[in-house]
Amino acid sequence: MSRKSLPEPPLESPIPFCSGSNGEFVPDEPGARQARAEARFRELVDIRCRRLGTSRRAFIESAAGTATALLVLQELAGCARGSGRGGFAVDEASTWDAARACEALPGGQFVFDVQTHHVDADGSWRDTDERWQQFMRGLPHEWCDAADDVQCFDREHYIREIFVNSDTHVAVLSNVPADPGQHPLDTAEQAATRAVIEQLADSERLVIHGLVQPERGAPALEQMEQQKEKYRIAAWKVYTLWGNWRLDDDTGQAFLVRARQLDVKIVCAHKGLPLFDTDPAYARPDDIGPAALAFPDINFLVYHSAYDTAVTEGPYDPDGAGIDRLIRTCIDHGIGPTGNVYAELGATWQHLRDKPMAAQHAIGKLLKHLGSERILWGTDSIWFGSPQGQLDAFRAFTISDELQEQCGYPALTDAVKAKILGLNAAAVYGIDPEARRCAIEADALSQHKQASAADIRLRRRAPAFGPQTRQQFLAMLREHGGRH
Repeated sequence: MSRKSLPEPPLESPIPFCSGSNGEFVPDEPGARQARAEARFRELVDIRCRRLGTSRRAFIESAAGTATALLVLQELAGCARGSGRGGFAVDEASTWDAARACEALPGGQFVFDVQTHHVDADGSWRDTDERWQQFMRGLPHEWCDAADDVQCFDREHYIREIFVNSDTHVAVLSNVPADPGQHPLDTAEQAATRAVIEQLADSERLVIHGLVQPERGAPALEQMEQQKEKYRIAAWKVYTLWGNWRLDDDTGQAFLVRARQLDVKIVCAHKGLPLFDTDPAYARPDDIGPAALAFPDINFLVYHSAYDTAVTEGPYDPDGAGIDRLIRTCIDHGIGPTGNVYAELGATWQHLRDKPMAAQHAIGKLLKHLGSERILWGTDSIWFGSPQGQLDAFRAFTISDELQEQCGYPALTDAVKAKILGLNAAAVYGIDPEARRCAIEADALSQHKQASAADIRLRRRAPAFGPQTRQQFLAMLREHGGRH
């Protein structure tokens, strides 16, 4: 068979029309809406490819292909061009002309992703806890060609998707909670990843978190000093819902005092997106305000912005849930745009991206109450593959004039986007956004991967795109004991 007669790869949108799940929330049911989006996208792509005389693959990989996907989302949300309802700043012309599409997707910002993850694919945790491996099998895989599910989320894939296949300049490598000896990525492996990236890039591209589980008592607090001195951690990552504690109770206060003593004064707390078998009360951000007020010298980075997928985001309601709870605790404790509380968008933007109206309210509320300098870009990658699709969508995102007038939301200007996408995090972490950062070349990464792959264990890869329905999500949780 000649090369010309070979079938093209499956047609996949650069902006997925369903959010899937990172295992922390029940995903939306795909239903007819997703089917309509995919059919409409195929229709628009086919028309353009015929008239432009280009292949589907070439078109989809162009800026015009991304603009076409965003136009589909816009149409389905009832925010078509000229409606004045905000959403994505794309129009019909930008889906034909790559140059015009680039105007709607302006790049060039310093991009600092403060929530990224990978795992040690050959770690001992794979022999002791099957739950995490089941979790990996339930995540998106369509972007990965590894033979083993877990290897899709290893160091080499992480570096490729974050630093080669996206515009990310600097990232934070974060942690997930686990029982002792069962961490998919411990601090030593995080530091090893940083060393590899520094070698490949010959410039600063990665900072790392130190996981603290203060519910385990004095030993956990004692290990904080080792993490600081031995591994140069830049911040602490905590999960109050993993051990049923609060930042403003005795456990939380002891942890914060220790953080202050060690002079590592950035605390990244998972809030919202309650883990399925944990008490949702401990996922709420009610303790953020009291803790931030009591420790004004510590910056509190609220991961996921306390977003709750069960809540449809609308105008701020002081009695509301989700992001409203974060805003409420800040208002109640006098913490505003110059305060020490920051809202992080990891998984939140991923889930809101195909809901332009709810997304406008979510981002608009945060801008209004916390300010443009207190919102941080995060993507929760590589759980979802490359963050580039999330980044492209945010670059094109706008808040309508109507909502600005009705709700008092500020405009989401290019200057504001630049702050959110990287400048705010640079200020928090003390990173120079103007410093020269060398690119990581794909061939150099491939050479590194080949050199370090001698002992990789190959496993069967299960085709999946993450749990797409509530039934699939619950089945995934049952398979790995309910906790990820």
